[in-house]
Amino acid sequence: MEGPRTVESQQPAPPTAGIVANAAANATPNSAADEHHPYVPDEARLPEFTWGAVVAGALLGIVFGASSLYLVLKVGLTVSASIPVAVLSITLFRVLAKVFGLRSATILENNIVQTAGSAGESIAFGVGVTMPALMILGFEMDVGRVMVVAVLGGLLGIFMMIPLRRTYIVRQHRTLKYPEGTACADVLIVGEQGGATAKTVFAGFGVAAVYQFLLLGMNLWKETPSRAIAWFKGAVPSIEVNPALLGVGYIIGTRISCVMAGGGVLAWLVFAPAIHFFGDSLDKPLYPGKTKISRMSENELRDKYMLYIGTGAVAAGGVFSLMQAMPLIIGSLMGSVKDFRSARGRAAAASATSTQPAGQPVTQLTPRRTDQDLPLWLVGAGGMSLVLAIWATQPLHDYVFSWVPDLHMNLVGAALIVLFGFLFVTVSSRLTGEIGSSSNPISGMTVATLLLTCLIFYALGWTTADFRLAALSVAAIVCVAASNAGTTSQDLKTGYLVGATPRKQQWAIIIGAITSALVIGAILIVLNRASTVYTTRQLPQPAKPIDPANLTELERAPGDPTPYHVWRVREGEVSDVPAGKYLVNDAGKIKYLVDPGINGKVRQRDNGEAVQKFDAPKAVLMAQIVDGILNPKVTMPWVLVMLGVFIAVVLEMCGVSSLPFAVGVYLPLSTSTPILAGGLVRWVVDRRQRSVAGRKASEAESESSPGVLLSTGYIAGGTIAGVLVALMSFDSHLTDRLSQWQYRQIAVSQAPTLDEQLRDAASEDLRLSPESAKTHAAEIDEQAKEIRELNKAAFPRYAIVPAGTRIVLPDDSRTLVAEKSQLGDVAKDLLGSPGQASQLLDLNDKQLSFPKRLPAGTLLKVPQRNWPAMTAFAILCALLLAVGLRKPPAAT
Repeated sequence: MEGPRTVESQQPAPPTAGIVANAAANATPNSAADEHHPYVPDEARLPEFTWGAVVAGALLGIVFGASSLYLVLKVGLTVSASIPVAVLSITLFRVLAKVFGLRSATILENNIVQTAGSAGESIAFGVGVTMPALMILGFEMDVGRVMVVAVLGGLLGIFMMIPLRRTYIVRQHRTLKYPEGTACADVLIVGEQGGATAKTVFAGFGVAAVYQFLLLGMNLWKETPSRAIAWFKGAVPSIEVNPALLGVGYIIGTRISCVMAGGGVLAWLVFAPAIHFFGDSLDKPLYPGKTKISRMSENELRDKYMLYIGTGAVAAGGVFSLMQAMPLIIGSLMGSVKDFRSARGRAAAASATSTQPAGQPVTQLTPRRTDQDLPLWLVGAGGMSLVLAIWATQPLHDYVFSWVPDLHMNLVGAALIVLFGFLFVTVSSRLTGEIGSSSNPISGMTVATLLLTCLIFYALGWTTADFRLAALSVAAIVCVAASNAGTTSQDLKTGYLVGATPRKQQWAIIIGAITSALVIGAILIVLNRASTVYTTRQLPQPAKPIDPANLTELERAPGDPTPYHVWRVREGEVSDVPAGKYLVNDAGKIKYLVDPGINGKVRQRDNGEAVQKFDAPKAVLMAQIVDGILNPKVTMPWVLVMLGVFIAVVLEMCGVSSLPFAVGVYLPLSTSTPILAGGLVRWVVDRRQRSVAGRKASEAESESSPGVLLSTGYIAGGTIAGVLVALMSFDSHLTDRLSQWQYRQIAVSQAPTLDEQLRDAASEDLRLSPESAKTHAAEIDEQAKEIRELNKAAFPRYAIVPAGTRIVLPDDSRTLVAEKSQLGDVAKDLLGSPGQASQLLDLNDKQLSFPKRLPAGTLLKVPQRNWPAMTAFAILCALLLAVGLRKPPAAT
């Protein structure tokens, strides 16, 4: 604690400076737990739980919760928010003090801000890992259901952790380090760094936010540059030029980012070419695919094969991480029991040696300020109320309040939540203290909870859709509880070091958890809806007629005022209709497929507009576990799943952590590569810092170093901008005009088939001569696919409508086309826009066909160039490298 005293002495002393300085002087770094001297002494009375601090913490928690939710939907992981929230709190209050002449915030107020703000990240992780699985299982992911799970799980984790504070935080102060909590305490204590380091966070936030706005909002450069390897069919290296993912790679470090990218390399530079090599010669589709491999796009290859391999690897990786932590889990449980017995023994001994007169009550001494928890009766009553609320959700929904979300919970489910919740809250709190939040296997605990719950339900014969929802609800609440318990432990450790009042911290994190939980659900729904596609293309029509009378829910498609009946098809329910959500008209005909933004497959609207989708890798895993055990109608390609499982086994045998590798196998290669770029920048910085300071590579960067703080800004700015762009609607004509500089158009000549025209355009765009085109066939094919996707909304307008054709219109009416016309002209005459030609083609696919040839001279838009995106991303990397190499402010 010597550093903070010197820094404090350089500034004008606030009224409490003498108290704090004396506390720092009395601190003994190597003292035992019972001789611990916090930075702010127990007898000090500083402003702490003020409404300004609580409100600031709640707002920052919402911001970083939205950021974390975006990340967990994108790549299945988050980063700790405590340190950036602490840094921002110190700076914001100092700025407000200077501008408005207010007093500066105390260290305890800043600690309340980071305590309330940290809840958003942990709740976002638990929600993002589990709740999107609802849609995959065929349920509605409404705000109420997500909100109830987030609130119940968040509060349950806090109430179950509070009784463990004395055991883990106080008595094992020197044993359990709680690395993030200790680092956050250092940042708060070295408060002088807040003014300098916060500028780095704000700079990263601003740069990333502007970058993402220009990329996603204005479409000024390509989001995912890629280039097919001509001689290696199926291998398409790509990178998503995302500042948030770059920041994630820097923070998690070189090793983990390389392992994660290694999974992507195995999937997309080994498996994909191998599948094409062995499968292109097949004259029929290979299960579970429904298209010949030779004609599969990259996305189709991933959906039909890679996802199952990745699912098996992620599931096995989660189990392995739990198994590796099992000795610690058993030790923590045994230690908790031992400490509990010791506490009871000390209490009994104190009672036996009491000098109180017989028959007189023992005098209750007021506990020290730094040892005051919420009353045990309040914690117990709160925990029991939550359990009763969980159990009562279905009765309340069915018989009392219809607006209460239906979790289909029963007494068994509530009991399992108590059992697994207490087990994994204890485990999470202990493991966080030993290995930190980043390595805490919350995903493995959730997988174990879900597996055991599903097996218990299966043994009881509970395999209907309602019980699948109940099983997922059990796992979701336990996941949120375990995640928030680890965060609560880190916060209480920070408070223990700086001298906070535990009771006030506990109220702060309860408020932060509730506010974040109330908003996280809405953000999740908005992100999903913003990327949801209502498409009329390739709609299935079941052989058995649909009876709209059985469909009570109504919904309108964007731009279509007609209310349609909502038909949800769960996996395996209808043999000739894929699982999903459909809108059906009064005649029982499917009019729209509603493809969700999270884990959706349709990445382009019918008008050709590209849509950003969220892969939500861990939520898909949860859904597949539930369906694989409790849904007898689901047939999984177990060979592919087991292939992924044994990939994880091989990695563990080689001493490599399988979980990050498995996530890399599951995700697109484009998502792993920017994380790898961040890891490589971190390697350069660590190597330079090690050579300069003579430190170990693992010690070269601290949690509050300039590079880490700029990366935090990248993450926050990039993800928040992504959320805001998803919420905003931009004028497509404006974005088209702004992005025209990077597009080219090629006039096609009249070729025998449309495929030949696309290949000709691809060859011209790649600037290949007819001779060299023969040796770059795979590259030409990939480029032709991109050109087809980019222009497919315009192709149908060239289809020829023979004279006398009776055209079916969107409202199911029919009209006669008297003269031979192009479909675009017909759409313009009947519907007012040639862009509706694709909808007419879908409605009349048996009478009309996709144009085999385009008129000579048709202008085809070719894909965006890669160099603008790569240049912009290189600037981000260079800025991160320059800031990372900067010497941190000295704490002398």
